[in-house]
Amino acid sequence: MSTFKRGIHPFGYHKAETAEKAVRELPLPKRVVLPLQQNLGCPNEALVKVGDEVHEGQKIADSAKFVAAPIHAPISGRVTKIEKLPNPCGFDVPAIVIDAGENAPQEARYDGKWSVDELAPEQIRKIVREAGIVGLGGAAFPTHVKLSPPPEKKIGAIIINGCECEPYITADHRIMLERTEDVLYGAKAIAKAVGADRIIIGVEDNKQDAIEKLKYEIRNGSTSSPYQPSREKSRDTKSETNTKLEIQSLKTKYPQGGEKMLIKATLGREVPSGGLALDVGVVVQNVGTAVAVAEAIKLGKPLIDRVVTVTGSGVKEPQNLLVRIGTSFLEIIEHGGGLKDDAAKLIMGGPMMGLAVSSLDLPVVKATTCLLVLSKKEVREYEEQSCIRCGRCIKACPIGLTPNFLADFIKLKDWARVEEYHVADCIECGCCAYVCPSRIYLVQYFKIAKRELQTRKAVCR
Repeated sequence: MSTFKRGIHPFGYHKAETAEKAVRELPLPKRVVLPLQQNLGCPNEALVKVGDEVHEGQKIADSAKFVAAPIHAPISGRVTKIEKLPNPCGFDVPAIVIDAGENAPQEARYDGKWSVDELAPEQIRKIVREAGIVGLGGAAFPTHVKLSPPPEKKIGAIIINGCECEPYITADHRIMLERTEDVLYGAKAIAKAVGADRIIIGVEDNKQDAIEKLKYEIRNGSTSSPYQPSREKSRDTKSETNTKLEIQSLKTKYPQGGEKMLIKATLGREVPSGGLALDVGVVVQNVGTAVAVAEAIKLGKPLIDRVVTVTGSGVKEPQNLLVRIGTSFLEIIEHGGGLKDDAAKLIMGGPMMGLAVSSLDLPVVKATTCLLVLSKKEVREYEEQSCIRCGRCIKACPIGLTPNFLADFIKLKDWARVEEYHVADCIECGCCAYVCPSRIYLVQYFKIAKRELQTRKAVCR
């Protein structure tokens, strides 16, 4: 299972539509809807009640569990509802609704807080936890948990993921260009939190401007200076926290930004089957997450907004927007001129790993990287055919699984064989389904199998 040279090159990455469009801040919404679970792990409980006045940045939901991340009010206003409402994953969950109203409390002003050099690792982890930061590449795993490896796991390196290999999405690309200093600041804070002495920022080579901007910032130490691209090779530097910092240009392919693939590409290490990045001495974080960490430390600002790419042939104006968590999809898309007449499908995320949603009346959550709208001519429904044993799915799988056999075992409900063939290692990247000439819904089968196995293990406890 150790073949990480695999992967695919999707037909057209479709990044040109937004790659050169600077991030614009969406005006404050009049209403936000905040599902109480926006992270992998445990759900939160509301700390407020209907009728309460809340201010921007106030913690309004939290959990006593370790694998959880609190939620903060993205706007000032009044809590008008706490009830089950639809979320982007397709089911109802408890959510807090805040209306700004005419007499909303004054918005929060975030004052300067700390410096990385002044903080101990435990303090950094506490700040990150209290800010409600999760992985902003789409996984939404609580960041403080990743920054709390067991004592026996020595972390020697952190990798900041700037690959953004999913087609259409350019949010991270723009973050690297526009928030370069904060990407590096957050990276140094993450490294200090886990005791790593090496920072690698991995960026696909189709983002040369971002690579050069990062190199420039490392050489000059301030993004306030005029930026001029350079062909010089990046020089390893020592930060003020005595951490080695380097930029690695990586081959453009999908899914280069997958955690296991990125570790293999940058360090040549392979995460064992069933293992985690920390098993090979690495912590991986997204560039947007690094910026959120920087804001929490420097400003005391919790995670209340994020950059979202709005794109696709079904929208009138593709763009990158900084939006408050809880803003409705409809409000965001209308800000760009709305939908075209031939708009047919809305996906939260990219075309490979995103979730198709059935309504525009859904809120942005911490895991929302993109709103992708496809036109009628791009959306086709296929009837699944029988496997022809061509082996394309095996050649494409970046983890080295055998998707064709796995699908057969799942259809037969042979759960022992499904587990034996490592379905748990599937990262649901969609490479197998993309290349399958029989249009077999492979990823859907694997998701079903994972849920089934989890349910069986829970029953057996």
